[in-house]
Amino acid sequence: MKTYSPKAREISRDWHVVDAAGQTLGRLAAEVACLLRGKHKPTYSPHMDMGDYVVVVNSEKIRVTGRKRQQKMYYRHSTYPGGLKVESLEKLLARRPSRVIERAVKGMLPHNRLGRALYHHLKVYAGPDHPHESQVRASEKGRQAAKPPAEQAPEQAPEA
Repeated sequence: MKTYSPKAREISRDWHVVDAAGQTLGRLAAEVACLLRGKHKPTYSPHMDMGDYVVVVNSEKIRVTGRKRQQKMYYRHSTYPGGLKVESLEKLLARRPSRVIERAVKGMLPHNRLGRALYHHLKVYAGPDHPHESQVRASEKGRQAAKPPAEQAPEQAPEA
């Protein structure tokens, strides 16, 4: 018995739109990371890019529990002496709300070249509008075409 490994041409990518309004940051990031990796598909293979594209909207309306808005800190360094920059979650949400979700999801992806490739499939927007509507609709049409046709209703005789 051989293990099945899907070929690159057999991989199909869908587009998902996730609304972040009122959702908890960590739970949302875990859900998005699973969609990006492709773990929701029966053909999932951990060493391959099987995932879908994910568009997250309303990132400015994300919810966090406890006092994380004041206590959670984001760090970055310029690589120069004294170049440490520290910013709280509250200030980062005010300045760039999409960056909060991007960093949370990036931390849940593999930390190698596969994770970097998967990260490029994530699109995050602060408001409800996004420029990927045509891709999302095409993806939905593709899913509809892949489903077997539903039972046809019996034709009714025309009324005279």
